[in-house]
Amino acid sequence: MKVHLLAAAIVCAGVSAAWAQADVAPTGTLRAAYLSTNPAQSTKDPQTGQVRGASFDLAGELAKRLGKPLAFNPIASPPAVIEAVKSGQADIGFVAYEATRLGTVEFSETYMLVHQSFLVLGDSTMRAVADVDRAGQKIGGTRNDSMMLCLKRVLKQATPVELDNNPEVLVKAMTDREIDALGANRQRLTTLMRSVPGSRLLSDNLFNVPQNIVVPKDKLAVLAAVNAFIDDVRASGFLRDAIAKGGAIGVEAAPKSPGSQHGCPG
Repeated sequence: MKVHLLAAAIVCAGVSAAWAQADVAPTGTLRAAYLSTNPAQSTKDPQTGQVRGASFDLAGELAKRLGKPLAFNPIASPPAVIEAVKSGQADIGFVAYEATRLGTVEFSETYMLVHQSFLVLGDSTMRAVADVDRAGQKIGGTRNDSMMLCLKRVLKQATPVELDNNPEVLVKAMTDREIDALGANRQRLTTLMRSVPGSRLLSDNLFNVPQNIVVPKDKLAVLAAVNAFIDDVRASGFLRDAIAKGGAIGVEAAPKSPGSQHGCPG
């Protein structure tokens, strides 16, 4: 028991030290930007306006520990989330790690992994991810999405097709057979599947997209504080519980990984 208490005290001391050295929310409110089109992060009930999801719970817990109110702001695209943090309109941003996004902000440790697969029509010959990259096949993805960026790198025979991030556009592309498969995260594909009669999800995944928190460039004390927070909520079980409470399909808490980021196999 004493060993556990000592370990907990050390963790708390480390987190407290990180807070002391960083001004995570300099305006007095923690301004968090999140990707409103990614249901694996968080979703907003159109009737009540209530937001739920792992990102929302994490932002709320971080604000609570800082002793400051939270402003949780929806942003339409990953580049826009990054720009909000870069320009000072947001203190932190929830966005997927992608190599092409490095350089303008600092990426935290990965806190969550989101499974990426494909939606196909019922009569498709594709049964697994290995069947996707074949000559003559057109594989859709939404513009600037991690899956689309990955497809552009890994497809050698099939043709990647960029689509607007609009459910009606995606459903039409599938039903009109403008594309042979649609790549995205499992939660998004599961939702779209209801609007494409006879469609089905492939059983396996192409890769898992790392979800991270971004902070302003060169704000290393802020980055250390955010990383200490992620380590703490991972160790305490808060992160696992937040993901379960959010109810998103195909997401999991990321293990502590000091090495390279996971992501697109290309």
